[in-house]
Amino acid sequence: MAETRDFLLEIGCEEMPSAPLMNAVKQLGPLVTRGLDEAGLSYGAARVISTPRRLAVIVEGVACQTEEIHEVRRGPAAQIAFDESGAPTKAAEGFARKFGATAADLVRRVDDDGREYVFAERNVPSAPAMPILSALCERVIGSLEWPNYRSQRWGSEHQTFVRPIRWICALLGSEVVPVRYADVTSGNTTRGHRVLGPGEHVVAEPAAYESVLESAGVLSEERRRTAIAEGIAAVEAARGGAHVDTPRKVLDEVVNLCEWPTVLVGTFDEEFLEVPHEIICESMLSNQRYFPIYDADGNLTREFVVVSNTRPRNSARVIDGNERVVRARLDDAKFFYEEDLKRPLEDYLPRLGEVTFQEKLGTMLQKAERMERLAPEVSRRSLALDDEHVAMAGRAARLAKADLVTQAVVEFTSQQGVMGGYYAAAAGEPAEVCEAIRDQYRPRFAGDDAPSGPVGVAVAVSDKLDTICGMFAIDQPPTGSSDPFAVRRSAIGVIAMLRHAPADALDELVSASLDAYAAQGLSFDREKTVEGVRAFFLGRLGSIARDEGVSPDTVEAVSSVGVIDPAEFLARAHALEDARREDRSTFEDLAQAYARAAHLADASLGTAVDEAPLGEAERALLAACDAGSRRVSEALDARDFPGALSALAELKGPIDRFFDDVLVMDEDTAVRENRLRLLNRFVEVFVGVADIGALSRKK
Repeated sequence: MAETRDFLLEIGCEEMPSAPLMNAVKQLGPLVTRGLDEAGLSYGAARVISTPRRLAVIVEGVACQTEEIHEVRRGPAAQIAFDESGAPTKAAEGFARKFGATAADLVRRVDDDGREYVFAERNVPSAPAMPILSALCERVIGSLEWPNYRSQRWGSEHQTFVRPIRWICALLGSEVVPVRYADVTSGNTTRGHRVLGPGEHVVAEPAAYESVLESAGVLSEERRRTAIAEGIAAVEAARGGAHVDTPRKVLDEVVNLCEWPTVLVGTFDEEFLEVPHEIICESMLSNQRYFPIYDADGNLTREFVVVSNTRPRNSARVIDGNERVVRARLDDAKFFYEEDLKRPLEDYLPRLGEVTFQEKLGTMLQKAERMERLAPEVSRRSLALDDEHVAMAGRAARLAKADLVTQAVVEFTSQQGVMGGYYAAAAGEPAEVCEAIRDQYRPRFAGDDAPSGPVGVAVAVSDKLDTICGMFAIDQPPTGSSDPFAVRRSAIGVIAMLRHAPADALDELVSASLDAYAAQGLSFDREKTVEGVRAFFLGRLGSIARDEGVSPDTVEAVSSVGVIDPAEFLARAHALEDARREDRSTFEDLAQAYARAAHLADASLGTAVDEAPLGEAERALLAACDAGSRRVSEALDARDFPGALSALAELKGPIDRFFDDVLVMDEDTAVRENRLRLLNRFVEVFVGVADIGALSRKK
């Protein structure tokens, strides 16, 4: 067995942004291990270590040389490989070519079965690891991808990296692996923290790498994250149940902005607590990467957490500097808020005419006008609200987009809607209107909370449905790679909000939304648009049902009915799935019988059956169809989908007996057509419930 040593590759560079660093961490390990596999070098565990200034991978137990290979492969029989004159045939040449040899290299030999075959033999000598690792390192550095970030060049070289590379440490055991990338050559040194451990530090071997880093003031990503978490936990404990808000995206960035983190606490002036906490927190999180502190009751406090990347003895100076910075930022936020409050929210509406929603769909003012028209329809038709709340929905929809042109939202775009709620309250609007404006963008993603009140639901549905219908009206539906207006997310939001609505009216709301576009003068193919929107909602509903455990064939069966109201579609899908699970054999047999009946049935003959010539099995099926049709109709009127499916299940016995006892395609035309009308009657019972035949199709 070949000798093994640990392998280290460290790429040291100027500070990398967090997002590309995290992306590169995911790539580095697989690139190295895949290269080792391809080269035939055995190895053990691989681990990636990263900081803002370095990307490193340590691979344990890398073989110092590849294994010698002796390979023998049997080819075609000798009589096939060579013709009568002994010349190689195309079969022999093809086999040799696949093996990287020529026909002349093939050997004829009798195998264990007593027949003569041709064999190809290959000897691959052992190769030292050092040249392989040199080439691998250079290839890996150049193969790292930086999506959404432009790579840089430095010096006179043409090779690139996300930031200029300043050193490369590459070791196999204690030996330096020769690597050259751009104008940088490898060595056995790393570099420490710029303040705590500046300069070069020798790495004797890969196993010592992390201890060398730590002594030079550098911690790995895992250690930095742990140190920050422990520091924040101490801050919370010291304040008796306080909570430090650490959004994952900001926390990831802070972890990747430092090499030796120290958790500190700063404060800002009391006066800033009079400003809505959302923009205070947004300013601290987005601009400065400070973490707000809330007290045990959930109220924002004057304190915030900042993570330092310098000597702990400098903490007082770091806190003072950050407090001065945050004071300036919060002064701006307070100024924007107070300036916005000088005018009532409605006064901002005309300026929405200067903001484009979509080039073909007009301005945000036009969108607000459409929402003002649609929200009351949602309130009446789907939510069954009283006249007072219907009026509130219209008012909230009218004002919903007004905050987009306020100074606070222009500066803090993620607070759109939130600030509108504050401004509406300041203008004396009813609480339900303010709440609806605040919640209009919910749910923002799958699993997010819906608006907290019915008026908010009406506004949010009108907003999302307007976007969906508009994009289909101009024939710009989402594609597999493009959905700039988040139409899929909007549809999921509409489904989530209307799933528990007291009335089913999505078809009517789609029509009302398109009416609003038509009233504003948009020209579109209405029939095509309605068809596209309905198909789109069916697709989203099917995906949701499958995510909830409904079988694909059940989804197909229910989708065929064309119901797009969320509550009804999902209730039907779950009812059919439950019925199949409880009595699988009945529904499998019924599906087969339905498929056979639907195949034979001739809709052009109608369903008027002449009872006089019917035999016993035919009369039993006719009676069962009449009774089933009544039960199904009553069940659907009552939204009792399990009851409707139970009524269909009772048709299994009569239809099975019919097919056992009756020759449908009788030679007598009158008899045959009468029996086909009976099958039409049978198939008709299922219409409006589900295409049960879909359950019999092989997927």
